[in-house]
Amino acid sequence: TLEENDYTDKVKKQIKTLVRTQSIPGFRPGHAPVALIEKKFGTSVKYEVINKEVSDALFNYISENKLRVLGNPVPVRNDDFNIEAKDFTFEFEVGLAPEIKPVINADLHIPYYKIQVTDQMIEEQSTAMRRRMGEQKEGDTATEDAVVYGTIIELGEDGNALEGGIVNERGIVAPKYFKDEEQTKLFAGVHVGDKLVFNPSKTCENNPSEMASMLGIDKEAADKHTGDFSFEVTKIMVLEPAELGQDYYDKVFGADKVHDEKEYHDAMRDMIAGQLVADSNYRFSIDAREVIEKAVGEIVLPERILKEYLKMENENVNDDNVDAAYAEAVGGLKWQLIADKFAEEKQLKVTEEDMKNVAGLMARNEFAKYGMTQIPDDVIEKYAKQLLDDEKVRRRIANETFEMQVFKAIHDTVALDEKEVSVEDFNKLFDVAEVTKE
Repeated sequence: TLEENDYTDKVKKQIKTLVRTQSIPGFRPGHAPVALIEKKFGTSVKYEVINKEVSDALFNYISENKLRVLGNPVPVRNDDFNIEAKDFTFEFEVGLAPEIKPVINADLHIPYYKIQVTDQMIEEQSTAMRRRMGEQKEGDTATEDAVVYGTIIELGEDGNALEGGIVNERGIVAPKYFKDEEQTKLFAGVHVGDKLVFNPSKTCENNPSEMASMLGIDKEAADKHTGDFSFEVTKIMVLEPAELGQDYYDKVFGADKVHDEKEYHDAMRDMIAGQLVADSNYRFSIDAREVIEKAVGEIVLPERILKEYLKMENENVNDDNVDAAYAEAVGGLKWQLIADKFAEEKQLKVTEEDMKNVAGLMARNEFAKYGMTQIPDDVIEKYAKQLLDDEKVRRRIANETFEMQVFKAIHDTVALDEKEVSVEDFNKLFDVAEVTKE
């Protein structure tokens, strides 16, 4: 209940502020009569002050009584509300979080899958790395990923050069990226000086931009040149993989870390194993959540209040679709309650330094996609700062940091049933999960 003396002085103070700041026609700034300001703005000021008083009182009550509230309090509709009244009574429905049974302890068993690193995986990784760090050099024969240069001439229906047709003496193609396999095969193993017939339109599904680049024409003209062209090879650039040696070892693993092929093989194994830990941890997060939720048992939520909250907070949720929206959200909400309870038990807290570390990890992973594994720390720090400066990305990083802390703490607390599996068997775990969902 809000009585008149709870808000009157604050309304008067706000009115006085408006007298000083509002420009009213016919009066000098700051000299409009109080009565005129009250008549013009009094009702809206009263609404604003009352709303703040009620909001402050409500959240102070929640804080002082240490209530664990789900969502925000939902106001009870009052059709008899009259802003001209002196005293007001407001009612709110509050959805209280249920108590969560503590189950995450050393007696709880959760599977943890370690993926075996095979010689084939090491060979494939090494090949990919050497190619990534290789150099483009001029060659005589086109390899799978060669870039082929030549003269491209448009042909007529008789197979001869079309009079007035396109002639591009600086043609460049990368057959590996053609969208038509038959067109790619036409360039397999060609030599400098060879001449062949191909169809540029088929190589790129007649994409105007790609056609324009390949033929040296305007994009608008691309659909007028869908026939065959001749291609006379003038130069071939092939990728020469980096040679095993100290210079290559230093670029991949850092200066003086690897010195010979055996050390290289072992370091490559460790690199792959480290990369696979993220996959193992992701699988662990799925299994941990499933085991823990089963151990906790049924969690009863204030469904009706939460549905009202969803409708109040999201303009796209209404009476017709609120059941579906609730069903979509309830699983995540229940897990959040479990995670928050465990985080409270373990006194987990996300700090700015934690977020910087996660942002830095994200930055390194991004560079690693392009084979850039030895990025200086100052570059990583700068990139991480840029990520954290974006408020939307920052919130995502904060959530991911909290999640990582929770699952690491779970990993360190429970009994792990470790199992070493092949990558094929590991992937099957997800296939089984998908079948189970269906």
